[in-house]
Amino acid sequence: MNSVAIIGGGITGLTAAFRLSQRDIPVTLYEAGNRVGGPIQTLREKGYLSEFGPNTILETSPKITALIDDLGLGPRRLDSNPAMNKNYIVRDGKMRQLPLSPLRFATSPLFSIPAKLRICREPFIRMKPDVEDESLADFVLRRLGREFLDYAINPFVTGVYAGNPEDLSVRYGFPKLKALEDKHGSIMLGAILGARERKKRAEIEKSKAKKLSFDEGLQVLPDTLHAKLGSSIELRSEVTCLRQTSEGWIVIVRVNDREEQHTHSSVILAAPAHKIAQIQIEADQPICFSLLKEMRHPPVARITMGFRREDVTDPLEGFGFLVPKAENLNILGTTFSSSLFANRAPAGHVLLTTFVGGCRQPELATQSADKLFDLTWHDLQRILGVRGKPTYQHHCLFPQAIPQYNVGYKKFADFMNATEAQLPGFYFAGNYRDGISAGSSIVSGHDAAERVVQFLAASSTDSIPHAVSL
Repeated sequence: MNSVAIIGGGITGLTAAFRLSQRDIPVTLYEAGNRVGGPIQTLREKGYLSEFGPNTILETSPKITALIDDLGLGPRRLDSNPAMNKNYIVRDGKMRQLPLSPLRFATSPLFSIPAKLRICREPFIRMKPDVEDESLADFVLRRLGREFLDYAINPFVTGVYAGNPEDLSVRYGFPKLKALEDKHGSIMLGAILGARERKKRAEIEKSKAKKLSFDEGLQVLPDTLHAKLGSSIELRSEVTCLRQTSEGWIVIVRVNDREEQHTHSSVILAAPAHKIAQIQIEADQPICFSLLKEMRHPPVARITMGFRREDVTDPLEGFGFLVPKAENLNILGTTFSSSLFANRAPAGHVLLTTFVGGCRQPELATQSADKLFDLTWHDLQRILGVRGKPTYQHHCLFPQAIPQYNVGYKKFADFMNATEAQLPGFYFAGNYRDGISAGSSIVSGHDAAERVVQFLAASSTDSIPHAVSL
């Protein structure tokens, strides 16, 4: 049996490769860069621990837990400080705690009394018929009102997608939210009734899911996967062409200045969508990946700053804060990194991670590091009472950061589904298809591996061990 080709060495591709290797299915993972992990990268410097990409993984699926356990990373796992479970929204220049219970909502200064009364009407609002693809903003305006859109959904979308609710598709970007209306006719009633269904699926509600990392940051996870997979990973190997044959696929790879060809039984595309769009495909039926170029990936800059504890007035008791567009600030939000996990800053210091740019202000993300340090410091001064200058600074730019599941995403979903239907053993996986979070990417890799196992079992006479369950 020829090996499975996995294109892309982010957490999706690594997870798929590991799960297949557990079943004694040979894999080759091609990564164009000189390291694996994609945006998951950690820097330990001057006593601070800075994350380039996500700060945490949200443990919403048992598949995430199983991966950590199977890698033997339980002793290195860190759960976020349970006392820091507060989330804040900036309103009128001040942080307001996001209410997560009916009592907190009723007494919260984040929303006005008319907005609270408007939200209470939600179960009595009829569904809008014949809506093929509605923006999240229109959906929320229809069901919950303007103030909830401006001071809950807008900052939330900024924190998740670095996107705009006016552009994002509720059906594809937030399918569980849309499903509540479709099935129960109400978001609020659906959230209550859906808790039992989530329990049956062994899913955990995001607001109750554990936030986790590792003793030396999230890079511990891809580094451990790399060590387990060893020579199955080919770095600095850019896939330029996929050629279908009667027995599977020929993968054409550019390594330095030479071209190589390798034969595989199946292919998993786990690279970013804008990278997949550059790959040529030669199949029995004409297919072109260039459509994926149209999927928007806005630039996002990540600014990490360390301060002396006494130079920050706010107690930093929580996960962090998000900034609504209506506040007219430069930053999108800030995570209190040293409040979440131990050993993220030297004794007597704190570490703050701030995001700039996204779809809201893409032009800011590409400013110089010094410019971004300055505008970030001024916004933190206003919101957190920062007085002193930073003792540590780090800047990271993702020119094409998070794929946007905008209105019109259906054409991408239809394209991927149709391609898989006409190309047996060929699969798409990753944050451009199955959800953008690190946890969703892990689940996507797991599920792609399971689909390959089923394909090989159905199409090959080779014996595939079944001792290890995915």
